[in-house]
Amino acid sequence: MNLSQDQIQELYKFTRKHFVEHFDLQTELMDHLANGIEQQIARQPKLTFKEALDLEFKKFGVFGFHDVVKEKTKAMEKRYWKIFLGFYKEYFKPPKVLILFAATILLFLVLGVLPVETSKYIPGLAIMLVLVLFLINVFRNKRKQRSKTRKWLLEDMIAANGNIFMYLNFALQILLFPNLIKWPLVSSLGMFMVSFVVVLIGVLFHVMVNIIPKKTEELLAETYPEYKME
Repeated sequence: MNLSQDQIQELYKFTRKHFVEHFDLQTELMDHLANGIEQQIARQPKLTFKEALDLEFKKFGVFGFHDVVKEKTKAMEKRYWKIFLGFYKEYFKPPKVLILFAATILLFLVLGVLPVETSKYIPGLAIMLVLVLFLINVFRNKRKQRSKTRKWLLEDMIAANGNIFMYLNFALQILLFPNLIKWPLVSSLGMFMVSFVVVLIGVLFHVMVNIIPKKTEELLAETYPEYKME
């Protein structure tokens, strides 16, 4: 027996009713339930859809979907993190890695021509600028997500990707206590390392804010046709 579209929608409603919020997780559970229901009815043809669903749900025990959702969430998060890491790795391969080193050398040259008393403020200001652009994009993405009717685990992971307050505190420490970064700027090697770290933070934020959300939309639209309908 193949379930009808109405019955599939009933399964989605059933998972939502039992506290499964994310549509991608609902889909995983829906497939599991649908297979179980089809097997139940194959064994006992007189069973109704509702009776088969109740029997299948009892297999999950007193905690319902809780344990299964926990396991599936971990599995999906692991899969999604591999996708994220793939996007980051692209920026450490030719030709994109050349941009990283070119920007590092440019910042190194800028720091080199400035007095140390001036250059010690540059890294903090650069990171702060990146953070401001990051926050603008975060609020823009959150506003976009609020307009959607479904929640997606992958999108929630993006929203939590990177602790903004940790980076903000790092930038503020440099701005408020610039002498913390003054000592590495007195040597060429130290100045190069500072330049590299600042540019690296900029690249990571670029991937986090601009690349991953765009690629995620493509991935979700490709995997879940319902995503295109939102």
